[in-house]
Amino acid sequence: MADTLEFNEIYQEVKGSMNDGRLRLSRQGVIFKNSKTGKVDNIQASELAEGVWRRVALGHGLKLLTKNGHVYKYDGFRESEFDKLSDFFKAHYCLELAEKDLCVKGWNWGTVRFGGQLLSFDIGEQPVFEIPLSNVSQCTTGKNEVTLEFHQNDDAEVSLMEVRFYVPPTQEDGVDPVEAFAQNVLSKADVIQATGDAICIFRELQCLTPRGRYDIRIYPTFLHLHGKTFDYKIPYTTVLRLFLLPHKDQRQMFFVISLDPPIKQGQTRYHFLILLFSKDEDISLTLNMNEEEVEKRFEGRLTKNMSGSLYEMVSRVMKALVNRKITVPGNFQGHSGAQCITCSYKASSGLLYPLERGFIYVHKPPVHIRFDEISFVNFARGTTTTRSFDFEIETKQGTQYTFSSIERWEYGKLFDFVNAKKLNIKNRGLKEGMKQSYDEYADSDEDQHDAYLERMKEEGKIREENANDSSDGSGEETDSSFNPGEEDDDVAEEFDSNASASSSSGDGDSDRDDKKPAKKAKIVKDRKPRKKQPESKKGKDPNAPKRPMSAYMLWLNANREKIKSDHPGISITDLSKKAGELWKAMSKEKKEEWDRKAEDARRDYEKAMKEYSVGSKADSHRGEKSKKKKKKQEKQVKGKGDKKGATSKSSSSKSPAKGMSDSFKSKEFVSSDESSSAESKKEDSEDEGAASPAPSSEDSASGSD
Repeated sequence: MADTLEFNEIYQEVKGSMNDGRLRLSRQGVIFKNSKTGKVDNIQASELAEGVWRRVALGHGLKLLTKNGHVYKYDGFRESEFDKLSDFFKAHYCLELAEKDLCVKGWNWGTVRFGGQLLSFDIGEQPVFEIPLSNVSQCTTGKNEVTLEFHQNDDAEVSLMEVRFYVPPTQEDGVDPVEAFAQNVLSKADVIQATGDAICIFRELQCLTPRGRYDIRIYPTFLHLHGKTFDYKIPYTTVLRLFLLPHKDQRQMFFVISLDPPIKQGQTRYHFLILLFSKDEDISLTLNMNEEEVEKRFEGRLTKNMSGSLYEMVSRVMKALVNRKITVPGNFQGHSGAQCITCSYKASSGLLYPLERGFIYVHKPPVHIRFDEISFVNFARGTTTTRSFDFEIETKQGTQYTFSSIERWEYGKLFDFVNAKKLNIKNRGLKEGMKQSYDEYADSDEDQHDAYLERMKEEGKIREENANDSSDGSGEETDSSFNPGEEDDDVAEEFDSNASASSSSGDGDSDRDDKKPAKKAKIVKDRKPRKKQPESKKGKDPNAPKRPMSAYMLWLNANREKIKSDHPGISITDLSKKAGELWKAMSKEKKEEWDRKAEDARRDYEKAMKEYSVGSKADSHRGEKSKKKKKKQEKQVKGKGDKKGATSKSSSSKSPAKGMSDSFKSKEFVSSDESSSAESKKEDSEDEGAASPAPSSEDSASGSD
């Protein structure tokens, strides 16, 4: 037979709520771990007194009774698992797993039995229902009645709040059955009564959750928070964990108390009680007990008279009363040496503490995440800036926590911590490459080597050198071909000369005709630069020498394949960053070797550039001669055409309709040949003078009609 049995998705009934978790049975005892809170119930095999197997709403259940009266209920078993459990109990616990079915007759008259912390209402030998007395918050009596009030269950939509029992009178003298019933209930019920004096009192402590100043009264079984507005009574049995966390400023301390079930105020639930202390605040404490009682109860953990820092005294007293360890940060240290990381969760800023077995965030809202409930973590870029990143945690239940605005220099420390704890990193392959980039970012800007910036600087220097070399050759033609200021001046003078020639030969009607050519000229003025501009742009000559590379680029081209082989699957961006690191770490002697190669390449480039510029000058000189010759031929052809135009204009007085259509021909209908030769026509008109004669009075009159 196996030494252990394990069951997943088992439900434990605690104070009326069903908590899911994992149940493990071994030779040493029974262990149940709550999946939600991580709380572990450990029942030693020697403490087991009885085991009961019965049918319940969720299938079949197991009820365990211990010798000290505690009762544990676990549901969610299958019927086929009874034989396996029964044999295990016989072999390892020497117990018979009894089968008892609940009574379903529906009767409301029976017998009440008190066994341990259970009130059982039975009909005959079969139980009808059971009430854990720890769920009882108050017990009141009447003439023949006992009323039980219960704690409200926050996890259930409907909660049972009250049950009344009718207790018939008896003939026995001196025994009141109602009072006896009530005393049996109160002896085991979770009724908080501040009987007697407090062991000690801490005055005016600053509490962050719930917010305010509270007096904390320490009683043997519960903790009483007394504020100006609200009071809270916290049983020590509801305390799950204690945390003592140093603030990032090293001057304050957080003391965090994890609670389950939480304390309530209206609809608000407080799962954590957070106290803030100053390290400089001291206190002298005297317990309200004699020395013998202190020694007997606390076994040397506390003394009657104690003194020290306030946070030390509070944590020491709480540890002794709750009987739980205090969790402190482990070996993690951030970039600034603190044991926490500044970040934001939801809308508030706080501190994230990486612990040995989980993460805790304080303070609004407090969050505690255990490593065993984490499915994976993820490192993501910040949404608003590249100076920070986000740390995402997803649990096995599907809950996601995003801690944002973490400074980028904290990345390396946090990544190493997560990696050392062997947590599943969702984007592990990508972020391992990014780890080095964050380490690099942590350095100062002066020491940082940016490969991209260096390459841009080198290209800028070479571009300036090319501009200086080409300014003697073809660059002159490029610069002079388009100068908006000079063009505007030339066009304005040309229009002025036309306007003066037309106004000197006519009257008011001819002035109107002269304004229309001015409008045409304005259109030509707007379009002329656009037509000239594409001609002024000169494409890159494929025969020109290639610019030399810098020492870094020469080294990178020679070692690119080696870097790829050393880091398979590396991206282009990460390769550049890695190359920058290697170049930065290279010794000065090795860099000088590549500097010499870069200098040789630069000299070869300058030599080739001089030869290229001499050849380009000769080509441009021949090109200018051919252009001038072609331009002169075009002028001669256009001059002949203008003379013919003047002759036809003089005969247009005999045919006014034809002349009107010619004179009012718009710019859009001019053929491409005419528009391209517009400039040459104006130059011929200036040279010859007779190309555009002044119109006669008859012509102007017919035009105005």
